[in-house]
Amino acid sequence: METDKIIEQAVKVLDSGGVIIYPTDTIWGLGCDATNPEAIERLCGIKRRDPEKSMLILCADFEEVRKYVAQIPGAVEEYLLAHKRPTTVIYPQARNLPTSLVAADGSIGIRVPKSDFCQRLLNKFGKPIVSTSANFAGEKPPANYHELDAKLVEQVDFLLPAECCDSHCHEGSRIVKIGEDGEFVVIR
Repeated sequence: METDKIIEQAVKVLDSGGVIIYPTDTIWGLGCDATNPEAIERLCGIKRRDPEKSMLILCADFEEVRKYVAQIPGAVEEYLLAHKRPTTVIYPQARNLPTSLVAADGSIGIRVPKSDFCQRLLNKFGKPIVSTSANFAGEKPPANYHELDAKLVEQVDFLLPAECCDSHCHEGSRIVKIGEDGEFVVIR
């Protein structure tokens, strides 16, 4: 199937509050509309994830990131440009997002993926997408499409085909947190 049609189908599912399995710039992820509390709750139920645990979101660009955090320190963009490995930044003072996504300290993890496919999906959807590994909580994340758990796949509304994956990375992103003083603390 043509990639544009696949993206249109995925966007239709996301718009309706559905949950998808899709390739990110790191590993295969479970995703939903990051602005829809009911979709987030459903995703947590499918994953069997503690709803108290925060999740990260993918945004198309820094303009979009600015909608969801109080401020972006100037050094963030430079830091991300200097690193080739996909990096999730935990920003303080999340805003305009359902509380179910936000950590207890008010922070939110956001990644701007470099993957062409992710960029096309995010731009077509026009909103951030939740991104959490496509596995049941506590189980090993799949390294590739063929390791997806069939029982998980049965519960989602749309599984994007393997050919959508344009990333050669099969590990989670680097995670850095912006400290109170604006310094970066590497978490993973």
